Amino acid sequence: MPIISSFFGIIIAMYWRDHAPPHFHAKYGGHEAEVEIASGAVVGHLPPRALGLVQEWRELHKDELLDDWHRAETKRVLKGIKPLE
Repeated sequence: MPIISSFFGIIIAMYWRDHAPPHFHAKYGGHEAEVEIASGAVVGHLPPRALGLVQEWRELHKDELLDDWHRAETKRVLKGIKPLE
């Protein structure tokens, strides 16, 4: 599971052989959620503050996230994405 970003204790990762729709995985403490890139729909659970930070970051980096998704589909190396500051 390649880590593409991390900030404030949140780890963002993407799998090479994952299912559609395009999404990423966010982990914080013992919590984990899948977050759809386009809509921000969430499967799983993150604490509200962590989820808010993840959604803010997603909005800022949608194009880069979609680029990494396409790279993962073709089994290419994923690019890191700037963390939320």
